[in-house]
Amino acid sequence: MILESVRPFRSQDVVFQIASEPWEIRAYFKLRERIFCSEQKLFAGSDRDTLDERAIPIVAVARVAGVPDAIVGVVRIWEDAPGVWWGGRLGTHPDHRRNGTIGPGLVTTAVTTACRRSCTLFRATVQLRNVTLFERLQWRTVGDAEVCGQPHALMEADLAYYRGLLR
Repeated sequence: MILESVRPFRSQDVVFQIASEPWEIRAYFKLRERIFCSEQKLFAGSDRDTLDERAIPIVAVARVAGVPDAIVGVVRIWEDAPGVWWGGRLGTHPDHRRNGTIGPGLVTTAVTTACRRSCTLFRATVQLRNVTLFERLQWRTVGDAEVCGQPHALMEADLAYYRGLLR
């Protein structure tokens, strides 16, 4: 089911979009499991939770000769209260972490997708090692948080910046 028509944020060979095809959704959950269960060991077995029932899955799709080939990045967004959106489970396949476009593309697509849906506040809890990336993407730290026993920064996106990208 296609949730909406979204002009995808693009890099040279990766498209950022809402996951809508069954293979995209399967690969989205598989990559999340690899990152958050197998690699980071934040969850045992599965990282799925009740938020997944209402969250919008966003993926980075690597293409070869213009044909979708693999899901190489993931993030989910959800509306917690009217106009208040959150992002989470941001991750990149290990083979693509040095690319430099996957994380920024996912974050940009996440926030602009929420902006198209009347977002007035967009927040995320961010692993401390990723705070600098988010600061470069026009986010600011507004507090501290703990997720799965790990310290995180509570961060907020500059929505004026992201709305400017929609023009």
